[in-house]
Amino acid sequence: MASIARRREFAPVVEPNVIPFIDVLMVLLIIFMVTAPKPSTDLQVDMAPPGIPIANQIPPTIVEIHRSAAGADYFIGAERLTLNQLGQAALAAMISVDPRVTQADAHYNGRLFVHADLDVDYQGVVSAVDALKHAHFRRVSIAAQSADAPG
Repeated sequence: MASIARRREFAPVVEPNVIPFIDVLMVLLIIFMVTAPKPSTDLQVDMAPPGIPIANQIPPTIVEIHRSAAGADYFIGAERLTLNQLGQAALAAMISVDPRVTQADAHYNGRLFVHADLDVDYQGVVSAVDALKHAHFRRVSIAAQSADAPG
């Protein structure tokens, strides 16, 4: 009789053990929740500054860069400038076109195109763009030209 009672104590369990399976699923769920991208998108919206907008469009100002023995020469119109003078000269050029243009309008709405010769070093172009950005101009672009185009 003692042997029958012992056999009942060691009877096999017929129910599946799902606890390890649940543990694995929980770990996978946490991994997917942490690594999943956030469902948000960032949009940059340029809002007009407060106040009455200028009715006319500010024509673009072209900054030309030519190669020289010193590295690069910067021009707005026919005026030769140093890198430090570039921001103030661009602002003066925009305001001289229309006296109603304020400094804030020129910085916000004024367009600057940097046009460099093909033999100008990359550093000269980047320095010009950087100087104009530090002068608080928001719309600075590099005007590209084809290598086959006449200089």
